Amino acid sequence: MDLIAQIEAEQIAALGKDIPDFKAGDTIRVGFKVTEGTRTRVQNYEGVCISRKNGQGIAGSFTVRKISFGEGVERVFPLYSTNIDSITVVRRGRVRRSKLYYLRSRRGKSARIAEQSNYKPLGGAEA
Repeated sequence: MDLIAQIEAEQIAALGKDIPDFKAGDTIRVGFKVTEGTRTRVQNYEGVCISRKNGQGIAGSFTVRKISFGEGVERVFPLYSTNIDSITVVRRGRVRRSKLYYLRSRRGKSARIAEQSNYKPLGGAEA
């Protein structure tokens, strides 16, 4: 393991975040900390993950797209942000590509993603 990967692994371990296994096409719920004045609260942002950038590394990020009041809204989250409280996978999507930017031009039924029923988690058996 080279020095940069080793330092990156140490930083990820120091953060102690539990990132679930998700990919493009999955519907996820991101609990994001919102600061309003002096108070902070957790606001859920639920939508389809349309891309992952830089993999599982410390610099990784993912884009979530949802339809809000008939308008498409996208938000990019850093994977190991301190403002992310939780990431929950709501449903697994069956897609054949890693970037789903084509969903931006689709509306209604053509923008649907089929659910994957035979999902196996990475790393083997589930406890």
